[in-house]
Amino acid sequence: LSSGINAEYGDYHMALSCIEHVQFKDKDMMALVPACQITANYYAGFAYLMIRKYGNTIQLYQHILGYMQRTKQFFQNRSFQADDINKKNEQMLALLAIASTFCPLRLDESVNIQIKEKQGDKVARIQHGDMAVYDDLFFSGCPKFLSPVVSENPTSPFGSSGPRGLQLQVFKAEVEQQRLIPTLRSFLKLYTSIPISKLAKFLDMHENEVRCCLMAFKHKKEVAKGDSTEQTTMDIDFYVDKDMVHISDTKIARHYGDYYVQQVLKLKESNKLILGAALTPVVATNTV
Repeated sequence: LSSGINAEYGDYHMALSCIEHVQFKDKDMMALVPACQITANYYAGFAYLMIRKYGNTIQLYQHILGYMQRTKQFFQNRSFQADDINKKNEQMLALLAIASTFCPLRLDESVNIQIKEKQGDKVARIQHGDMAVYDDLFFSGCPKFLSPVVSENPTSPFGSSGPRGLQLQVFKAEVEQQRLIPTLRSFLKLYTSIPISKLAKFLDMHENEVRCCLMAFKHKKEVAKGDSTEQTTMDIDFYVDKDMVHISDTKIARHYGDYYVQQVLKLKESNKLILGAALTPVVATNTV
């Protein structure tokens, strides 16, 4: 509860310190109350997103979204929780789409399918350079923010849009810093080495500005890893030697096991439905 309140106030470091010793595992005590586990993961992932530790956000949301998919039949039988759980699922998919854009790590096949189904069009628009989509994804995934002060003036201290608008400004500042990184990454992936002068022509920038962008890319990449241990690298790495950029491709090989596990689970669910329908007694009606 205290973690969620601090996240809604915008104090993300305090929100994470409240759950510092909580283990987000299926066998943990918190797993006895699934709604509590899902809510705690949601607020923790959002806090990591806002402090730019996107690797931690991806790791948490992949785990909890997989858990929700495995136990969705359980929540459907509890109508008083189903609406809230489904809303949290939509919010986490929107935030995960943002995090995976800023920190392109390999996602589980089942989670990737969910993002394509729910947010596929928005992700495609981001890839085509539509920065306004980030606002839609942020508003779709963020919680309801609270103001720590009460003011009679609606334009103070957070502006006419309130604390929500203030948090959006913080988020948009990060989006602006990340604006050129996807384009820069796309050019670097085409080469094993490239002169900075040539890269500057591609980006229509001065060489010194390209050097600043490369340093920003390095910095963002290191921060985005967070404390994640399972996924510790992005899809590309490079270093600058004088006026030459040397690139090493570090793509992670795709694992097809997740896809087959997903299909097996779907097959089991289909078999249960078929067996349930076959065992349902048919009431015979006598016609006179």
